[in-house]
Amino acid sequence: MPPSPRGDERASRTPLLEIVVPARNEERRLPGGLLQLCAKLAQMPFPTAVIVVDNNSTDTTADIIRNWPQGEVPVRLVQCATPGKGAAVRAGLLVTKAPLVGFCDADMATDLDAITVAVGLLLGGERVVIGSRAHAFSEVENRHSRVRELGAVGFRALARRLVRGVSDTQCGFKFFDGRLAREVAARLRTPGFAFDVELLARCAAAGAPAMEIPIQWRDMPGSRFSPARHSAGIVLELGRILLRLHAESRGVIRPAWEHAPDPVGSP
Repeated sequence: MPPSPRGDERASRTPLLEIVVPARNEERRLPGGLLQLCAKLAQMPFPTAVIVVDNNSTDTTADIIRNWPQGEVPVRLVQCATPGKGAAVRAGLLVTKAPLVGFCDADMATDLDAITVAVGLLLGGERVVIGSRAHAFSEVENRHSRVRELGAVGFRALARRLVRGVSDTQCGFKFFDGRLAREVAARLRTPGFAFDVELLARCAAAGAPAMEIPIQWRDMPGSRFSPARHSAGIVLELGRILLRLHAESRGVIRPAWEHAPDPVGSP
């Protein structure tokens, strides 16, 4: 079905909100997730857009976006050659232009009604709004193994050294003042799973601590995180984040973004 005249007019306007979706080999989950996301965004009373970042997929993820029917909510593809979710989110945030931006996972594990809450808070003056599975009023359907749960406890203990006052740094549902997000994304140097910690720590250092909101969250099958394969790497990433931020605060090293190239995106 071709887009309606209203959809054409809305899609041609500059979006107030852009949402980044990082994707690596998501040909199975991405179509359903995008349908949900676009349906939610089409209900918003202002123009919106979606940016899907293909992170070196070897399946048809990129083709799905290239062939996605354009309607009220434009969906564009950006390529990120650097492996890692952090690198993909960074690449997506850097090509945004909207006053408000955010990112969410391709599985849409967080109920998308939380977008309305997050946007309302941003329009009311908050600069960083994140979903928290640890919030007292969150509803969480969790099927994680005991090993993964114990690993999460250890991760949170380390993350609190970098991001004080945040109970859940890793929920893949975060929204920002657009200018702040682009400035902080340019400074990110953590490509892997721990990138959220660096992102939130840099926001807090810029005077924009995160506000956590309750969410409805379902543990979706197909997670790429494995405690056995990734735990050691995450601990190393957290250590590097701590050392770099400490060195930057003391002026021992120049901020990495002063001499590092930005990722190249494709329309």
